[in-house]
Amino acid sequence: MLENERQGVIWALGAYVVWGVLPIYWKWLGHVPSSEIITSRVIWAFVFTMLFVVIMRNSKLLLVDIRTLWQNQKAFWSLFFASALISGNWFLYIWAVNNNHLVETSLGYYINPLISVMLGIFFLKERLTSAQKLAVVIALIGVIILTISYGRFPWLAMALAISFAIYGLMKKTIPLDAVRGLAIETLFILPFALIYYIYLFVSDQAIMFHNNLQTDILLVFTGAATAIPLVLFAKGAQRMPLYMVGFLQYIAPTCMLFLGVMIYDETFNAIDLLSFSLIWLALILFTVSKVMEARTRKLKLAKL
Repeated sequence: MLENERQGVIWALGAYVVWGVLPIYWKWLGHVPSSEIITSRVIWAFVFTMLFVVIMRNSKLLLVDIRTLWQNQKAFWSLFFASALISGNWFLYIWAVNNNHLVETSLGYYINPLISVMLGIFFLKERLTSAQKLAVVIALIGVIILTISYGRFPWLAMALAISFAIYGLMKKTIPLDAVRGLAIETLFILPFALIYYIYLFVSDQAIMFHNNLQTDILLVFTGAATAIPLVLFAKGAQRMPLYMVGFLQYIAPTCMLFLGVMIYDETFNAIDLLSFSLIWLALILFTVSKVMEARTRKLKLAKL
């Protein structure tokens, strides 16, 4: 592995580990309503992301991005919708973590790549190899077993997976730098977040400045918790091949699953293990197939 790639892996590894242990942070804010946590997260994510933009000397590029988006109304409104979607995903994720659904949350992020594949088939006319088709079928069997075991459809996992997959699909059509992109996305939602916070303060429902200093600090640093791993990932993704990202992306849900079962004592029985094992098998099949596909493409290009 080249030194540049090795550095990229370290950056990306840091990002995925931070994402994986973030539930601990949200648990510390368990006494705060999820609606206020997400509102703080939007506001302070904008502040911290703008800080990173300034530090990275990307302020002029950010203005260029905003101007370019405004000139392309389709891209502008697509990103606006994507911003609303990711905000909803954040809310659902925080609510799930603080209501003891961490295992189901991890399931959502495990199956997210497979949902993304399905969207690619329907909207981007992408084709699957035989191994990838088999992976989708195996994962589907895993979800069906879980549904029967739960006595209900795992709507939380599916909602997280589908919303994040649609968000990813929409972002694919709008080529933006990751950090500047987050700055614009949070800028879109910022007015709504500020209005809601004003309502909370006026109606005397806000926890911010009405509880204790530790809570206030934790709410402020929800922005850093959002921006820092994204900056790490952006730096890592620039330096390493895409197939490596495919392997590393499973670190976060694995950390979540470990936390849910080992630290927070969530239920994980034999049926859950069977279902997750099928989904893990599907992901191994899918990822290995993608790696082989990427290498074959690379060899073909090398021969040209």
